[in-house]
Amino acid sequence: MIQNLLIGTQAVQPLAMKTPAAETSAVSGTGQSFGSYLENALNQVADQEQQAKDMSNKFVLGEVNIDEAMISSQQALLSLQLTTQVRNKVIEAYQEIMRTQI
Repeated sequence: MIQNLLIGTQAVQPLAMKTPAAETSAVSGTGQSFGSYLENALNQVADQEQQAKDMSNKFVLGEVNIDEAMISSQQALLSLQLTTQVRNKVIEAYQEIMRTQI
């Protein structure tokens, strides 16, 4: 009763359980393979690094403030660190699979 008063007059709909077939169709329905998704992500990291370099050059020329240049460089740094950690986890998983005895 209290929950209904807090939420309002709308009823709460239960969550539907997804089956593996539904998840597969959702992934394949996008038309984007894992390789192209990974390539797009790496291109975005490269774009952020280029943007940080451009902002740094603009800062030297006096066209942007220090805060804009620092934010851009920190975003690029975080993206690169995330990419490095994902790569490390993929390599670690591959090595674990290779150590598995059949």
